[in-house]
Amino acid sequence: MSTAKRAAVLGSPIAHSLSPVLHRAAYEELGLTHWSYDRFEVDEAGLPAFFAELGPEWAGLSLTMPLKRAVIPLLDAISDTAASVEAVNTVVFTEDGRRLGDNTDVPGMVAALREHGIEQVGSAAVLGAGATASSALAALARVCTGEVVAYVRSEARAAEMRQWGERLDVEVRTAGWADAAEALRAPLVIATTPAGTTDALADAVPERPTTLFDVLYDPWPTALAARWSMAGGAVVSGLDLLVHQAVLQVEQMTGRSPAPLDAMRKAGERALAAR
Repeated sequence: MSTAKRAAVLGSPIAHSLSPVLHRAAYEELGLTHWSYDRFEVDEAGLPAFFAELGPEWAGLSLTMPLKRAVIPLLDAISDTAASVEAVNTVVFTEDGRRLGDNTDVPGMVAALREHGIEQVGSAAVLGAGATASSALAALARVCTGEVVAYVRSEARAAEMRQWGERLDVEVRTAGWADAAEALRAPLVIATTPAGTTDALADAVPERPTTLFDVLYDPWPTALAARWSMAGGAVVSGLDLLVHQAVLQVEQMTGRSPAPLDAMRKAGERALAAR
């Protein structure tokens, strides 16, 4: 008889998360009828208590903001990728009780780009300087051979991005947000900003845009992504990233590989269309 296994996504706010849709679709496709995946509203203060109550039935956790850094002291070990960006979005509980942390956002970004034919670029631009931007730099360390220009709103953020560049061995130059329209001429543009932030840039899309990776997925398309696509440019969406990082999570938590990418993507598309 199969032993029931549990997994979940934690964060605050969490009601919007598509992770349950994606992971449950994977379980169904893989025949893991005894697995469940839930969502829990948990903030940094409540995280230690949540961990203290976890039993042996737990296989893993997905973590979103603001927990990706707060979880690290609660873990027994983290992967090199997670350490490189000081962020854990995946926790796997081993049979011997260890808590292992990883970051699937970075390889998820790389996989999403490769799915759209982006194996290597000579330069790139990043819009924004938050936690997702550091993951973007880590991904660019694997696909970009030259300079990355980060467009940010403050000198403090600019300094942070330059520090991340040094740490990740990426050549980073920073520029002010007032010049963000210049970013759109780069061979690859990664937008990591909150909803609405890049809307004003839609009118600045060049006649022949290259590739835009917009990490948002709801609402979708963003004004920038819509204009980019209309102009004939390639667009990688936040759903592409979400699905690819979730695929890696499912494989780590269940030990089953490959995870059903197509079924997970279709489930995510249906859920977004229903919103």
